[in-house]
Amino acid sequence: MAKKTKSAEFDPHVFLATVRRGRTTFEYRTGEVIFAQGDPADAVFYIVRGKVKIAVISEQGREAVVAMLGEGDFFGEGCLIAQPLRLATAATLTVATVMRLERAEMIRTLHNEPAFAEVFTAHLLTRNSRVEADLVDHLFNSSEKRLARTLLLLANFGKEGKPEPITTKISQETLAEMVGTTRPRVSLFMNKFRKLGFIEYNGELKVHSSLLSVVLRD
Repeated sequence: MAKKTKSAEFDPHVFLATVRRGRTTFEYRTGEVIFAQGDPADAVFYIVRGKVKIAVISEQGREAVVAMLGEGDFFGEGCLIAQPLRLATAATLTVATVMRLERAEMIRTLHNEPAFAEVFTAHLLTRNSRVEADLVDHLFNSSEKRLARTLLLLANFGKEGKPEPITTKISQETLAEMVGTTRPRVSLFMNKFRKLGFIEYNGELKVHSSLLSVVLRD
């Protein structure tokens, strides 16, 4: 019987669930800052459970949410390209469990474990695709379409074929920051979507597939 190789035995998910030297797991309450814009960039983070937002704050104090991340996502990878300081702030949107992987440990594992490198590369490619889609969305689509797309993404539309309820409480202010519009505009469109039967409010926000018609509309 052929002997298993080291890479075949390596399980990235077990690795990311195991606390050892260079890997530390933290529990966060809702609204806690994991790292702030301008902090030293010395580690990569992995979301074990919960949701995290990545936001950039301008010199005038305005905040723009540039990403909403969930279980299985990495963030803070800028440290791997010798980025000295954090360019954004990461804060929890829910109670969350987050693993901190020191830069040296992350680099060591990427070099030594092909299975882990494959998982991380897939994450980077998916994130890059999402950033490109977000840029196109902001350049060419109306704020109504951008809000519809944001709600579908928050409901994980496309991952399993149909949207899931959005159990995380996300304020209209946060939605406005993500979409790049004002809170009154978000309120106007949310009421419109509800009247048209595209979304429901019942203790949680339920998004229907019919909301996709807003995104596809010319």
